[in-house]
Amino acid sequence: MADQTYQPTLSQLRAFVAVAEYRHFGTAAARLNVSQPTLSQALAALENGLGVQLIERSTRRVLVTDAGTQLLAQAKMILEAADGFVATAAGVGDRLGGPLRMGLIPTVAPYVLPALLPAMRAELPAVVPQVIEDQTARLLDSLRAGVLDVAVMALPSDATGLVEIPLYTEDFVLVVPGDHELAGRVDLSLQVLDDLPLLLLDEGHCLRDQTLDLCRSVDAHPSSGDTRATSLATVVQCVAGGLGVTLVPDSAVPVETRRGDLATARFASPAPGRTIGLVFRSSSGRADGYRRLADVVRSVAPGDVAPPSVGSR
Repeated sequence: MADQTYQPTLSQLRAFVAVAEYRHFGTAAARLNVSQPTLSQALAALENGLGVQLIERSTRRVLVTDAGTQLLAQAKMILEAADGFVATAAGVGDRLGGPLRMGLIPTVAPYVLPALLPAMRAELPAVVPQVIEDQTARLLDSLRAGVLDVAVMALPSDATGLVEIPLYTEDFVLVVPGDHELAGRVDLSLQVLDDLPLLLLDEGHCLRDQTLDLCRSVDAHPSSGDTRATSLATVVQCVAGGLGVTLVPDSAVPVETRRGDLATARFASPAPGRTIGLVFRSSSGRADGYRRLADVVRSVAPGDVAPPSVGSR
């Protein structure tokens, strides 16, 4: 039976929400930057205080109980309110200050951060960025769980409860070996992708999905082998080694083609590409500050600056 005088702590609620979102104690602990025993103790203390089992544990899986499902939305609202309270107290209604947990997808982070971090120090000196590089799905999970404040990723995110601010657009560029017959072309059609030995990032990377969608849009059937990589740098070096060709965002070209005998080929206008945006929770209460952050990103954008419209899902 619940102790009517019991008051849960924010740490206990964060532990519950993280475990419920990730369904894995190790992952949840890592996302909260605490040890797994600390996470388990916080969750157990919450359950004991409430007199309710929230999480069903077994050696094989983690499940949210019916009671946990009913209480999860309220727990998230409490954490959102607490974060908003702290943000307001810090005077960040019109500006950002303090720690900012910022996620970026791997095909953006290496090409944006070298210019973005110095710009943030100059334009947002009160902000202490905490950078997390991860795949899109996990960044969205972290946003929803309150583990991240904002994320920079390809749009649209197709996620509810989030606000999207377009930042910049960029073309996709075909990277080929230096002696390839397409090297230097600037008039490619999408049909050229048919039957090319196209190297892809591993599953979970949005660039992989975007590349496959692009091929499907023109009914192209590129030949793909067993070569897969978790980083764009590795994929491009496989191209240099003669294993195939690949599509990369334009912002990655100067960095990734510096080594090896590589060349590029570009598509005729309108070229295929992507829009990168800033994503945050609609309930965060920090929209003004995040718009200011978006302006800073645009000021160092590696592609064409996107219109500063705001979309909520």
